[in-house]
Amino acid sequence: MRHRRRGRQLGRSSSHRKAMLKNMASSLFLTERDELATEIHGNPPRVRRRITTTIQKAKEVRSIVEKCITLARKVQPAYGAADALLPESLREADKLNKQEEAYKVWRKSDDWQAWAAARAPIVNAQRKALQMLGSREAVDILFNDIAPALLEENPDRVSGFTRILKIAKPRLGDNGTQAILEILGENNNRDTSDSVAPAAPVLEDAPAEEDAPAEEDAPAEEEAPAEEEAPAEEEAPAEEEAP
Repeated sequence: MRHRRRGRQLGRSSSHRKAMLKNMASSLFLTERDELATEIHGNPPRVRRRITTTIQKAKEVRSIVEKCITLARKVQPAYGAADALLPESLREADKLNKQEEAYKVWRKSDDWQAWAAARAPIVNAQRKALQMLGSREAVDILFNDIAPALLEENPDRVSGFTRILKIAKPRLGDNGTQAILEILGENNNRDTSDSVAPAAPVLEDAPAEEDAPAEEDAPAEEEAPAEEEAPAEEEAPAEEEAP
């Protein structure tokens, strides 16, 4: 009986399946930065925040992506609280330089303890996301790019950050059902207003060709006079029968 086998097995062993799902989830986040996706996978993504796979794999990866985005969104307010505790001299720097004298003095003060306590939820969430994704670059993109953008676009959304779009054309080779897994946001906010088609170029009417003068009827050929019937040859007298 199929006990203790939750989820789709996808024809792979447990370790192979977990590694594959981690790789696919991190690949989805890496599409946010074209240069990283090109460096790691060798080719830039066609569309940001979107990957194409089979529908069975997309449903399995979706749960991992949703959990990671939820983790990153919950700790976004902690970023503001932690930045407020930074000294003015260190707040402007993109990354803290631990070799600076100002940092060494601040590191020994009580202000650093308060700052570290404010950042504790962020560090905890990043470690959990790293366990699910296995890529530090993907975690950095998730917490610094994707989660803030989703929070700004729709603050009231608490779940459903991804969607699966089924592709009608099956995959070449094994005829598998393909699907698109994408993160909502810029892919969802498309201009749906009626677009006006460009006007077709107006062609000037060409001058009508003058009707060629009708050819004069050629005079009917005179009928040749009927040949007179040749006079019938007179019948030769029948030869007399020999006696």
